[in-house]
Amino acid sequence: MQGDTLNLTVRPLSSALGAEIAGVDLSQPLSDATFKAIHDVWLKHQVILFRGQSLSEDQQIAFARRFGDLQPVRTTPGLYKNPYVLMVTNVVIDGQKGALPDGEMQFHSDQCYYENPAMATMLFGIEVPPSGGDTLFSSATAVYDSLPTATQKRLEGLQALNVYDYGNASTIKSDKIDENAPKFVHPVVRTHPETGRKGVYVNRLMTNHIIGLDRTESDALLEELFLQIEKPEFIYGHKWRVGDLVMWDNRCALHARTDFDPGTRRMMRRVTVKGDRPY
Repeated sequence: MQGDTLNLTVRPLSSALGAEIAGVDLSQPLSDATFKAIHDVWLKHQVILFRGQSLSEDQQIAFARRFGDLQPVRTTPGLYKNPYVLMVTNVVIDGQKGALPDGEMQFHSDQCYYENPAMATMLFGIEVPPSGGDTLFSSATAVYDSLPTATQKRLEGLQALNVYDYGNASTIKSDKIDENAPKFVHPVVRTHPETGRKGVYVNRLMTNHIIGLDRTESDALLEELFLQIEKPEFIYGHKWRVGDLVMWDNRCALHARTDFDPGTRRMMRRVTVKGDRPY
């Protein structure tokens, strides 16, 4: 829609994070005022949801570009014609298998194994299974704020190795690190460059260990953080509908996926926005 933002309505989705924005058609160009209102809600709630959208690939990309330069697909380049689009699906498209097709995925932060992870991730629901395949979001800032002061101080200055090296089910980390797997060291606690808030920046799926700690101490500290991330009070669970567009701030929100019947079809179109190096 063009014009003012009077038609926008915002409904929080949980006490921790997430908000549904209604009254906007993302297939149409947005005024600067409307986009600013959307961006402000995104920064405040970390995850935004738009229901009932009908978006072509180009229209989804145009909306994503309002947030910044797009990040070309890095882990499976050339899988599809558009370098900015990744189909997260168990459906074969033009003879090509989709990415991350089946099963559960543990909490993680997209592209944390690169120097500059994606700032934002946007998923558009094209086909949705009748049950399961939900996306869970956890607020890294709420998790950090909940930690005892002593734990927060203990985390100051710590860094951890993040690795893209897990099985096809995207559930279990490998015991041994593949030397060719993408990997990068980032702070255990990340500062959001726009809000200034601190959030935990480790995750069960991709964080291997904390630098400078012996393995036992590292594992124990990480497990303490993982369990906090997985507490229900910090989570919004999204049950998908066709036409949902969900976008999350990858700098302060982690996400996971629940299991679903591999005999049912699930298709999501993913676009990501470039980010900066965490600090």
